[in-house]
Amino acid sequence: MKNHLQGSRNAAPWVSRRAVLGGLCAASAFPSVSLAHRIALPEKFSPQLVNTGRRDWVPGSVHVVPDDFYLYFMLKGGMAIRYGVGVGRKGLYEAGVFTVARKAKWPWWRPTDAMIKREPHKYARYKNGLKGGPNNPLGARALYLYNDSGHDTYLRIHGTNEPQTIGSAVSNGCARLTNEHVSDLYDRVAIGARVHLYPKGASV
Repeated sequence: MKNHLQGSRNAAPWVSRRAVLGGLCAASAFPSVSLAHRIALPEKFSPQLVNTGRRDWVPGSVHVVPDDFYLYFMLKGGMAIRYGVGVGRKGLYEAGVFTVARKAKWPWWRPTDAMIKREPHKYARYKNGLKGGPNNPLGARALYLYNDSGHDTYLRIHGTNEPQTIGSAVSNGCARLTNEHVSDLYDRVAIGARVHLYPKGASV
């Protein structure tokens, strides 16, 4: 299966009138962010329409394959929109199956107590939280992942003000996309969608 997913790189690039118009709308809504953080990603991390071959991956679900740094938003018939992501660094990535229980645009953010304890020099100053905006680590959009007991896991799929980290394992456990890409994903993912974060080193 892993080889099949990697082989999908030859699929037609994800380019559509909707995408172009959506990108223009996002830029006009918050032009300073779109311009300030725009970088040239490797082509493989640009959103693409791919055939995963996975009929068991339900349309509307999200799948993060950490070793490849890809996130798949599933369509019908095994087709998916594939995005490049950054994932949690060693010891902080958490695999599992979760539910999107909440979504937010330009979300408020507070580091977890564990983050503050682990790196007080970096996070203690944000103990009272940080309002949404271009300097917020959650970026333009956030999807909040809850467990099957209905509790917030503090895992997020979110944007980033460090787009150069896409394709690397540097986060505190969350999956991150560029602000442009997470804005597109945000509009596609419904509340209640299932999110699968696969273990590192696993055959997917």
